[in-house]
Amino acid sequence: MPNTELIENVLNLIGIFAFALSGALVGVQREFDIVGMAVLATATALGGGIIRDLQLGDTPPTALRNLWWLALPLIATVVTFFFHPVVNRMRRTVLVLDAIGLGVFCASAAAKASAFGVGALAAIMLGTITGIGGGIIRDLLAGEVPAVLRKDSKLYAVPAVLGSTFVVVAWGMEQRGIWVQAVGAALICGMRLLALWRGWGAPVPRLVTRAAD
Repeated sequence: MPNTELIENVLNLIGIFAFALSGALVGVQREFDIVGMAVLATATALGGGIIRDLQLGDTPPTALRNLWWLALPLIATVVTFFFHPVVNRMRRTVLVLDAIGLGVFCASAAAKASAFGVGALAAIMLGTITGIGGGIIRDLLAGEVPAVLRKDSKLYAVPAVLGSTFVVVAWGMEQRGIWVQAVGAALICGMRLLALWRGWGAPVPRLVTRAAD
């Protein structure tokens, strides 16, 4: 196995585990049982990639063909079930791993969509959906407004869009080495971490209140 492929697989596993931890923690906060926690963990970790593969016609989806991809959400569920106070105290570490996962998933998905020959805009959308789709499914299952839609999301979707755009543009310019995905992933991860550190958020409309007649 080439070193680049090994690195990509390791980063994917880190991202899956981090996403799964975040899903399982939401289950703890919502007082779900271990089955509900496992559902949220799996949906968060694998939902975006499954959506991408179904849209591309790559069936069965990659997540269903990889034992470790299926096993990691269950492992994360068990870890969170027994040690959720510890996991909750490690939220900063989980957020860093989540940012890495967001970058890797978006960049690799944008490259995969481009390789399948879809249009540039569609490839950017699929790259973004792969990164944020699982979190949207998680929040909907938990009965919450998806975090990515809230003003306190600290630039989650914006880095995903920009990083995916970089990968798609590079592919359009015939630059298709693994370095393209690496730079795209680093761009997404770096912007996400900066947003968390600096408290950046997307613009929100100014509410105008009219005086009563």
